[in-house]
Amino acid sequence: MSSKITASSQGSSAQEGTIQTPQNENKLGTSIFLFVVMIALFLGAVYSLSFLTLDNPWPMAVCLGLFALAFWIPQSILGRSDSAGEH
Repeated sequence: MSSKITASSQGSSAQEGTIQTPQNENKLGTSIFLFVVMIALFLGAVYSLSFLTLDNPWPMAVCLGLFALAFWIPQSILGRSDSAGEH
């Protein structure tokens, strides 16, 4: 399936546009950068658990915060959560 459309309302002058699809939404470099940042947040959350003791609850708070950010940012800010009615 092609992501190009051709609007030929006038005989010889065809205008071409692109449809925004999930395949061409982000560039590869941007996707790799975002993946690295999000995986760093997730691994930071896991690493913070190594400092967890019964006397110090802050590593668990840091873990929950980083873990939530690692999943909330891609799903709500960077994701396609507002495109439910597109297809």
